[in-house]
Amino acid sequence: MPFLIHKMIGAMASILLASTGVMAQSGNAPTGPAAGEFASAKEVRAQIAAMEAEMKPGQGFAWRPLVRDGARVAAIEIWKKPGRPAVHQAEAEYAIVLEGAGTLISGGTLLAPVTRRADLIEGDRIEGGTTRPLGPGDVVLLPAGMPHWFGITGDRLVLLGTKLPAR
Repeated sequence: MPFLIHKMIGAMASILLASTGVMAQSGNAPTGPAAGEFASAKEVRAQIAAMEAEMKPGQGFAWRPLVRDGARVAAIEIWKKPGRPAVHQAEAEYAIVLEGAGTLISGGTLLAPVTRRADLIEGDRIEGGTTRPLGPGDVVLLPAGMPHWFGITGDRLVLLGTKLPAR
């Protein structure tokens, strides 16, 4: 099954960070966003609050690195409006829902695809995908090349997202 969703945020967050090479090391707190290999729960909450305070009225999406290991980055994503359905051909996407609620449509066929950047193809909609509700603690694994779309239920959906090169 190419898509996984589980209610195990604590254990899965550790697994996610370990699988991306972003290993937590006791006593090594970052000095700022993406400054190290570890972010405490307090730092995660502070980054979410800062990002929300910086978002402009009507802004639907914000992204900021939280921790990094070279080119691999775990970032906070705040969705206040749904984006366009997308495909990342050369990257798998892992995400943990930290706050809020939404809907994920994944799989199926991306209709009217347009290449926006080398790492991003967007479309009008997804036909034949699977729809799942999202809430805090859910974990998403989207293989490279899988169409997906995040909808928002309520005021926002906050994710810890990581994209990794396909193998």
